[in-house]
Amino acid sequence: MTGFSAKRLSRTRGLMEKHVADGLVPGMVAVLARHGQVHVETVGALAFDGAGIAADTIFRLGSTSKPIVAACVMTLVEDFTLRLDDPVDELLPELAGMRVLRDPDGPLGDTVPAVRAITVRDLLTYTMGTGMVPAEPGTIPIADALDTIDGSSADGWLRGLGELPLVHQPGERWMYDTAATVTGVLVARATGMSFGEALRERLLGPLGMTDTGFSVDPNKINRLAVAYAHRTPTVDDGPTGPVDRPPVFERGGGGIVSTPNDFLTFTSMLLNGGVHRGERVLSRPSVTLMTTDQLTPRQREISGFWPGYFADIGWGFGLSVRTRRTQLGPSVGSYGWPGYYGTGWWNDPSEDLTAFVFMQRAHLGDQGLPMWADLWNSVYQALDD
Repeated sequence: MTGFSAKRLSRTRGLMEKHVADGLVPGMVAVLARHGQVHVETVGALAFDGAGIAADTIFRLGSTSKPIVAACVMTLVEDFTLRLDDPVDELLPELAGMRVLRDPDGPLGDTVPAVRAITVRDLLTYTMGTGMVPAEPGTIPIADALDTIDGSSADGWLRGLGELPLVHQPGERWMYDTAATVTGVLVARATGMSFGEALRERLLGPLGMTDTGFSVDPNKINRLAVAYAHRTPTVDDGPTGPVDRPPVFERGGGGIVSTPNDFLTFTSMLLNGGVHRGERVLSRPSVTLMTTDQLTPRQREISGFWPGYFADIGWGFGLSVRTRRTQLGPSVGSYGWPGYYGTGWWNDPSEDLTAFVFMQRAHLGDQGLPMWADLWNSVYQALDD
């Protein structure tokens, strides 16, 4: 097999078989592509009592949706519908003239004016000034307020977000998640269509990603993998569940479903500099911007989920970028992002490699980090040339 050692690839399958046998997940799919060769491993089933898992099984991407959202935005930048450093005020007036908390942990009424407007670039780099605030209920006012915003519609959600102060000044630091959902609303308003329609027209359609979107066709529902927390389904995935109809609010932060086959098309396009089957979908400069660390040293120093979070990675547009190699896994310059339900992906340009593993298990907890490290290490042990 060109680019891979068949003997060493068995280690990746062995890890997958162990996790399925231990009941961590009912099934897993791994896809590795290198030097024009594609290797797919499928182990287990799409549910604990379901049919076998496959490369056309439909998965909830969770936050692995975020790079797709960013790529869609870049199509709008390329045709001058949007400009990276323009304020979003005209299209998102709810976010104009924002106030900023004087103390991120303090009362909501103690604010100062924002020093500048939020830009398109701020949304893509997650430096708009607000985002996920992990905290115990009742301990940080802004965390409680963000959690209670009405999310039944895009306009209502954005209005609620705009009525709250920003946690930090625009451009000051990276904050996770919220910016991606704001970006979806921006795309909808900039194009005059729903976010899902814009995504289909500008990215999914040209790539032929027919199984990717914000809902699953009822005729395909039998291919949908069940999402679990431990051994309990986290959502109603049945034929009458919410995923079988387009949502009212198409959330860019994590609402997309896809298959390994479709997702390989997307990742391969990025690895190929924006070209799919000889046709250019994104310009090479767009791909470079997306996949290059955009954070300043100061932003990396003060941002992240824990101290030192950005010691080995940075952030491009909607995805992380590896800045230092610390394991057998991804090289410096590799990029990708995981998802809440157990989807994880890297592109490694220096190795001409795209690699991802899909499963549907939320709340992995302490098992998650070593599991992913072992999987990625096994992949890189199998590279052969």
